[in-house]
Amino acid sequence: MEFLIEHTWDGLPVSHEPVSVGLRPGAAGLLMEVRAPFFNDPPAPPGEPGKPFGGLWDYEVVEAFFLSDRSEQYLEIELCPHGQYLLLLLSGRRKAWKEELPLEFEVTRMKTKWEGKALLPWSYFPPCTDKFNAFAIHGSGEERKYEALYPVPPHQVQEGQEPDFHCLEFFKDLNLKELTGEDWKQPESEIWKSLTK
Repeated sequence: MEFLIEHTWDGLPVSHEPVSVGLRPGAAGLLMEVRAPFFNDPPAPPGEPGKPFGGLWDYEVVEAFFLSDRSEQYLEIELCPHGQYLLLLLSGRRKAWKEELPLEFEVTRMKTKWEGKALLPWSYFPPCTDKFNAFAIHGSGEERKYEALYPVPPHQVQEGQEPDFHCLEFFKDLNLKELTGEDWKQPESEIWKSLTK
């Protein structure tokens, strides 16, 4: 399953080769594969590659959100071409309750493009995950660009509105069984169970 991020957050076409986000079943989780232009703007975050980095959204990143629509619980993954990543579990819009979880993440960076592979364990996915969106951010200052797979429809953009990737109402359906097979059941997650105790 492959998705192309072809629009800005407010529905305008992007001005470069679109970022690609691929999803496929992996060992004990979902393999997320990113192919993207490498802007190197802003420069690399000051964190160690291969480790979580708080505030990664201020840098060059590709993000994916996996949502359980009925509970508003979701998994947010941010991947950076310099090797840092950030994982957040949220319960309610913008309400992170767990962060900096470990992740297997590999990056291959070339002069003008980069590829990343991350294995997302099933235990990170909220129960009944059924919606999805993906985003890309790059650039600095006035040139900062915010791109979305499923943008805010242009006729719903308010004057002066800022980019907001937590507009869950614009996420679209994701049927994980299309990836894993009809007989698959999403494994129970001890991590998410701990939230309700």
